[in-house]
Amino acid sequence: MGSIRVDGLTKSYGDVQAVDGMTFDVDRGEVFGFLGPNGAGKTTTLRALTGQIRPDAGDVRVLDCDPVAAPIETRRRVGIVPERGSPPSFLTPREYLEFVGDVRDLEPEYVRERTELWSDRLGFCSKLDTLHTDLSRGQQQKVMIAQAFLHEPDAVLIDEPLANLDPLVQEQVKRFLVAYAADDNAVFVSTHNIDVAAEICTRVGIVADGRLVAERTLEDGLGDGSGDDSLLDVFLEHVDPDETRDVPSLERVEP
Repeated sequence: MGSIRVDGLTKSYGDVQAVDGMTFDVDRGEVFGFLGPNGAGKTTTLRALTGQIRPDAGDVRVLDCDPVAAPIETRRRVGIVPERGSPPSFLTPREYLEFVGDVRDLEPEYVRERTELWSDRLGFCSKLDTLHTDLSRGQQQKVMIAQAFLHEPDAVLIDEPLANLDPLVQEQVKRFLVAYAADDNAVFVSTHNIDVAAEICTRVGIVADGRLVAERTLEDGLGDGSGDDSLLDVFLEHVDPDETRDVPSLERVEP
């Protein structure tokens, strides 16, 4: 049984079937890429995994926790990086990480050590005592990544991990995620970026219209996704723009 498990997940919003019988699992040692176009059901699935919504049907487990029945325990044990999440504007990064450490019952000295480690790793040491309202979106994203890994969780759930980061930090984060999974942890990455998925994932699930339509195992993380059977080829083979919500036509537009 995987560290992250989704079995028959179904969720509707009115007449819209956002997720339709989604099933997959993520084992330790994997970077699992959840790849799909806008409107495919990625965000709804991630919200179910983090306990933000109650599924209509199906079962969801993260580290044997039911995120709906025990959302606080799930968030205490799991690392979560939401795509549009941001720290409270009235706190500094140091204060926010201290708060996160307190919620997760971490020793203050351990939190201080981890704060120094992550602020140095991601390059926001000079901003530790600056209010978040005065930080750039990229600096806020760095803090959100730091809080997710502060307690060295066995599983992390990340939505668009490289959003708002500069190229140097992007490369560092990609390499860290690959190494973190290799250290017997489960990493779930939701993205619409095929290049990112091809580079860092050991396995990719392709999502369209609320369903998992294909899976592909990649030999190694940090690959280039090239070749006759590239991830882009697999994606285009299984995602039909004529049958998928919110996907533009691929037909050539004449000038």
